[in-house]
Order: sequence, then C-alpha cells, then structure tokens
Amino acid sequence: MQEHYQFLGVDAVAASPQMRDLFRQVRDAALSGLPVLLVGEPGSGKEIVARAIHHYSVRKPQAFVDLSCAALPDELLDAELFGHERGAFSGANAMKPGLLELASQGSVFLDDVESLNERLQAKLSRVLDHGTFYRVGAVRPTRVDVRLIAASNGPLPGIEGTGKHLFNQLSQTALAVPSLRERPEDIEALACHFLAQQNPELRFAADAMIALYSYRWPGNVRELRNAVLRSALMSKGPLLHADDIVFNIKQPLGLEASAGTERGVEGVEQAMIRRALAEAGGHRQRAADSLGISKTTLCRRIRGYGLSLGLEEHRRLA
Repeated sequence: MQEHYQFLGVDAVAASPQMRDLFRQVRDAALSGLPVLLVGEPGSGKEIVARAIHHYSVRKPQAFVDLSCAALPDELLDAELFGHERGAFSGANAMKPGLLELASQGSVFLDDVESLNERLQAKLSRVLDHGTFYRVGAVRPTRVDVRLIAASNGPLPGIEGTGKHLFNQLSQTALAVPSLRERPEDIEALACHFLAQQNPELRFAADAMIALYSYRWPGNVRELRNAVLRSALMSKGPLLHADDIVFNIKQPLGLEASAGTERGVEGVEQAMIRRALAEAGGHRQRAADSLGISKTTLCRRIRGYGLSLGLEEHRRLA
C-alpha cells in the first residue's frame, strides 16, 4: 500500500509502515506548535519531513525558509539567520533582514543544526525563549514569531552549557527519520516514482528491482534518486535491467547483510511475479514481458518458489 503526498510543491511517496507511521506523528507534531528536532542519516528525507510539518501546521499559508547550517562560515551564517544593520561590517551598505525575520509567522528549517557554534546557539536559544534577537550591529532587539524545525545527522550527546539548553528546547518534539535500509518497502515505490518523473515510458525489469533491493544505499533516498535519474538518462530501451543501474559505489554486501538480503530478494521476486500475473490477468507471456524475462524463466520461477495458485488460476495459466 502506497501513500502519496505533496508538501509545498514537493512530491513524497511512502509504502513502508515506518514512514506511514512517521507521517502520522508529523501531523501531531505539526499541530503542537512546538519546536521539532529531526534526527536521521544524510539523505534520509529530513527536509521532506520538515516541509510536511509546516504543511500540516496552522502556519502553512506563511513562509517556509530552509538553511543548511553546515554550508556557511559562522560570520555569514549569523548575518543570514539574524540579519544585519547598515554599517555593521565592510560591505553592509543597507539594513538586511535575516531569514528568521523573513519567516516570521511561518517556519524555519535549520539542517545540520549541530554545526552551530556556541555564540549562535545562544542567540537561537534566546529566540526560542523570548522570541527576540539582535541583528548583527543592532542596539535594539527584533521580535519574531517563528516555528523552528531543526535537523541533525545523529543524536547530539555530550553537549554542555548553551548547547545543551538549545538541544533541550529543540527536542521538545523529536522525530527519528529511518534510513532507507530500515524501510526496504519504500525502495520500489520511490524508485518507480523517480523513474516516472524522469521518463514515464521506462519501467524496471525484475532483475533491476532485485539489484535495487540488494544494494545497501549508504546515501539513502538521495542516492536512490540520483541512481534512478542517471540510469534513466543512459537507458537504451523501454526496460531498465540490473546492468543499466548506475550506482555511486559498487558496494559488496557483508556476510550478514548478504544472508538477510538473499531471503529478502526471494520475497521481492515472488511478490513481483504475483503482481505481474495479477495485472496480466493470469496470462504468463504478458506477465513475463512485463517482468523483462522469458516465459520459460517465469514458469521455472513459479515452480521453484512453489507459488500457491487456486484451481481457477491454474486453468487461466495453463
């Protein structure tokens, strides 16, 4: 079962129980109005979750602003977040409002929040406590009403002083975004979604989907999207096969992962065969064509897996 969403113009797809449950938690968190901390690996989809929080909140009609705290040096990050007064530093020829001010009444998403230095942590903590801050070079405070959503690539242990206080403020509502490895049911749904966006005339053959399930996806959803888009651009036919998939890294599976993946791959293949047969009305040749395999191979797979078929279905497949 797949669920389709659109958050601030960005499409999202969820097929796994973990992600469907997460989006239910997102609705509750959105209505609370409290700051939210999202924790998850890079590329796991934290920005989509942040957009969903804004989408489901009463602030939806207002601005949603996002910024990666790791992308800018501290001085520039200070001016981007809090703004600056005219003459505050060389080149500051006019007053410039910061992102917090521009997003007042709306939401601000700060990715890589663990990258903030102690001084910026203190300024951000004051915003959460009092709704005020000082622009760079200002002598009077600026007041804002903004919902803060922060994201980290992992837990923030051992933070002391101001950082600990800020973390406690942000984690009033903490949501864990699972890695793609923890929700394999999403691999097919996301891959087909990305492929349809790039080229709706292309489809995955069975061996390509097995290859996608077998890969470890260290870069999570972002890496999956990039791999699908690259593969679609290089495709030479209506079906993408395993050899057509362009992974970032040809990553071998460890022994433990291989054993688990082998069982998972068999389950995936069985499910794909059942679905192809159902969509083809039980016609083996059409099902084989849709899977990108021969009818002989399909029949061998049916026998090998011992797929349970009812009497009426046996007659149709004969």
